[in-house]
Amino acid sequence: MMRIMQCVRFVCCLAGWAAWSGHAADAPPQDTPERLPAGARALTNIAYVPNGSDRQKLDLYLPASGTNLPLVVWIHGGGWTEGSKEDPPGLRFLLHGFALASINYRLSQDAIFPAQLVDCKSAIRWLRAHAAEHGLDPDHIGVWGASAGGHLAALLGATGETREFDQGGDLRLSSRVQCVCDLFGPTDLTQITNYPSDINHAAPDSPEAKLLGGPIAQNADKAQHANPIHYITKDAPPFLILHGDKDPYVPLEQSQLLADALKKAGVPVIFRVVPGGGHGGAAFRRQEELDRMYNFFVQHLKSD
Repeated sequence: MMRIMQCVRFVCCLAGWAAWSGHAADAPPQDTPERLPAGARALTNIAYVPNGSDRQKLDLYLPASGTNLPLVVWIHGGGWTEGSKEDPPGLRFLLHGFALASINYRLSQDAIFPAQLVDCKSAIRWLRAHAAEHGLDPDHIGVWGASAGGHLAALLGATGETREFDQGGDLRLSSRVQCVCDLFGPTDLTQITNYPSDINHAAPDSPEAKLLGGPIAQNADKAQHANPIHYITKDAPPFLILHGDKDPYVPLEQSQLLADALKKAGVPVIFRVVPGGGHGGAAFRRQEELDRMYNFFVQHLKSD
């Protein structure tokens, strides 16, 4: 708790937050990617699936010194149809005793759900398998994602005890994570059409339809299995959920549904409605919100 009271003024830009379904996040155009801190190392394009696709790769960022490092894993957004691990937010975590990984995963035009979750779990297992090699703490891994990346981060947290999505290598290891920071991700595809949005989520060409292989209404069972809420139990890790009250793409109610399900299961959750926040953008870069995210990872990955 002392580390949280002595909060480091953690500043990062969020240029790496890919927005929903190709819509640019409402971020100021002057945003630029973070720079790698002096002395830090970037290990890029690591294949976490042997002989896999070009999308099944990750980048690992390590601070200048330190061992047994807690790890934060960034999952990009982009409506499951685009986005990249390049230029992740959070490189300044390296200044404060964290390692950072940024992962790509197969997009929906290449493979429909659950390929995206299978890939994220494969990446987590790979990072655990190679933790000693890179000075990582395999028991302190948190995930952080925005939009579609928030959806996948929430799924990772919710399915820690579910083995059906663990496929491929390193199966002796768990894909469970120790905490989740979900930024405005969809959480219940079966209900997303119930709320106003600038996207027609029921359309046959919606991001959800592309993810599932067809419109939600015709793929209700698939949609249910893509819902983080479907898997929530008391064993889920702590969650931090941030969602803007002016998000035009993912209804705020999606995050409320997830927060309610977590509370009902007795899982620690902080749900923050970001005033004036859109689908990303400047409201999420206020120091209050940046500190909130930083403190969350400190509490759950460094407080032992």
